[in-house]
Amino acid sequence: MKKLKPILPGDTIAFVTPASPIPAERLEFMTNLLESEGYKIKVFPHALDSADYLAGTDQDRAADLMAAFEDPEVTAVMCTRGGYGCSRILPYLDLDKIASGNKALMGFSDITVLHVALNNRGLPTIHCPMAITLSYPREEIVYESFKRVLRGDLNIPVDAPKATTVVPGVTEGVVVGGCLVLLQDSIGTPEALDCEGKILAIEGVDDPAHRVDAIFTHLRNSGTIQKAAGLLIGEMTRADERHDASIGQRPWQDIVADRVGDLGIPTLINYPFGHFKTMMSLPFGINARLDATNGTFEYTETLFES
Repeated sequence: MKKLKPILPGDTIAFVTPASPIPAERLEFMTNLLESEGYKIKVFPHALDSADYLAGTDQDRAADLMAAFEDPEVTAVMCTRGGYGCSRILPYLDLDKIASGNKALMGFSDITVLHVALNNRGLPTIHCPMAITLSYPREEIVYESFKRVLRGDLNIPVDAPKATTVVPGVTEGVVVGGCLVLLQDSIGTPEALDCEGKILAIEGVDDPAHRVDAIFTHLRNSGTIQKAAGLLIGEMTRADERHDASIGQRPWQDIVADRVGDLGIPTLINYPFGHFKTMMSLPFGINARLDATNGTFEYTETLFES
C-alpha cells in the first residue's frame, strides 16, 4: 500500500484553488494556523483568480495543481476551497503522474473528484477542512483533528460526536468516498468511484431530503453501493432545512437508513465528518476497521512513510 511523505514542521504546503474562487482574506486563518505549526505556505499563481463561479480558467487551475505536485519544495497540496470545478480540469491533469508521487492532496467537498481519481490509482489523500472552511468559527475538536492527522495521529478526539448503528457488523477495508453528489457524478465516467470491498465514507450538503433519497437510490440502482464492505455515513448538512414542503418531508437519517439498511453491509450513521461544525479529518486510501455493532471506526495502518 502506498504511503504519503510525512508533513513535517519546516515543510512547504501548497495552496491551490481547483474549483470555485476564494477571496484573499479567506486564506489568512489557515495560513496562520499552519505557520503556527511550523509549516511554510506557498500560494500558487492562480489560487486567487476568479471567473464567475470558477477560480479562473480550467487550464490555469489544472496547471497550478500539476505544478504544485511537481514542485520539489512542496510536501503537500491543500485545496483552498471546493464549490464547483474539479471535474472540468480532469482532462488537463496527468493523474498517473500525480499518483506516482507521494504528496498528500488535502480538501473536501468538490475535491471529492480528485480524491476518487487519486485513490483509484492507489494514492492516499486527506479529507479535511480547507482554507475557506476554517475562515469561519469551528468547534475546537475540528482544529485538533486536523492537526493530529498532519502529525500522523489518526485517532479522532475522544469528545467528538458519536456515530450510531444502522446495520451491525464488523468489516475492514480501504477507506474511500467523499461528498454524496460528487460520488454520484463520477458514475459512468473514466474516474468512477471504486468502492468494491472498501469502506465507503459519504457525507453531503444542501441536498433536500428527497434528493438524498434520489442519490442513494442511484447508487443502489447503478450497483455501486452494494459492492462496499462497509458504510460510514457522515452528515447530510442542511438536508432537513431544505425540504420541499409541497412534496412532504422525512428526516434524512431515516431516508439513508431506508436506502441502505437492507443491504446487509455494516453501517454507521452520523459519523462526525462533512460540511458541519464538528467535521473530523479522515485519510482516504488506507485501511481501517469499522465495527458498526459497537459504533467504532479506526485506522489499521499508518498514513505516512516511516
